[in-house]
Amino acid sequence: MLRTVFVYAAMVALFRFSGKRGLANLNTFDFVVIFLLSNVVQNAIIGQDNSLLGGLVGAVTLVAVNALMNRWAVADTRVARLLEGTPTTVIEDGSVLENATRRLAVRPTEIEHAVRIQNGERISDVASARLEPDGQLIVELKPSAGNASRGDIQRLEERLASIEGLLRAAADRPSGRGGAHDGRRPRG
Repeated sequence: MLRTVFVYAAMVALFRFSGKRGLANLNTFDFVVIFLLSNVVQNAIIGQDNSLLGGLVGAVTLVAVNALMNRWAVADTRVARLLEGTPTTVIEDGSVLENATRRLAVRPTEIEHAVRIQNGERISDVASARLEPDGQLIVELKPSAGNASRGDIQRLEERLASIEGLLRAAADRPSGRGGAHDGRRPRG
């Protein structure tokens, strides 16, 4: 069990210091590393014990340690900040912050894709965007680039209904003069 805990701690440290990409934005290279790491650390976790019991002890230990670490991170924000990191701003006022993206090893195409997924058409539509410790890119669009909200649509529908009501009332109102709108022909 101690071997498993030590390997778990080492893997957490490796992933923490390798960057914020997290599991949210894995590319092909990241998948290859994860698959190979699982094979590399298998013997370190269970040693020469290839029995069912040895595998179960390693698996239960991993799950238990992970659950404890998650609960600890929820209970103590300092632990969460230490283990997971803090958000990093990558776009400010429609411009990519190249120092931040270079430090995080995030390609511009990945940022553009994340902006499009979150209803932006281009990076210039973004007021700010930050890469969260879990690898998610959170985008805040400029007010002029944002889509209509449900409230916006409801207000627009109410105004249209009001205009339709006024038009109906105007069409139903009898005209006091013998004009063309009262159904009679004008005299000529």
